Amino acid sequence: MLDTTGNYTGQIADRAAVHADGLWHKAVVLFIISPDRQRVLLQKRNQSKKLWPGLWGVGVGCHVDAGEFGYQAIIREATEELGLQLSEHDPLFIGCSTSSQDLGSIKDNHFNEYYVLERDFDPSTLALQVEEVDEARWFDLADLTTRIQNNYDGITDEAGCWQYLLKYLEA
Repeated sequence: MLDTTGNYTGQIADRAAVHADGLWHKAVVLFIISPDRQRVLLQKRNQSKKLWPGLWGVGVGCHVDAGEFGYQAIIREATEELGLQLSEHDPLFIGCSTSSQDLGSIKDNHFNEYYVLERDFDPSTLALQVEEVDEARWFDLADLTTRIQNNYDGITDEAGCWQYLLKYLEA
């Protein structure tokens, strides 16, 4: 757990308590982009997910477990959700932000870390975690940008998250 300024508190809480009580915690995102920067891999979230069921979301995203660093959480989750093997040098850290959402029963207060992986592969070769991910596929950057501009058409409405990706791709 973190305090409101991002310092570790030494407390540990499970996901249910974190979301019920609005406790500040760390979350990480991995944007997977093609080397030519024209495609972005998205995963379709399983219908059973509490947040954004059935919508397309970032390549990898998760909470950071107690005792973990952000890049370690990315490596863990890429393996769990996609069967994608990464080394500690693969994810490139590109920035951080805070986000707060009150969705009724879920009060989500995050310190977010953003990472990028530039890699090309056939998504059909991924070993998807069926409880989390229904599908993974490449989206053309132009299509994704249009979806963002059209009130997040068919994708998660994580505004700050998508803005980090677009800013990175502008560089």
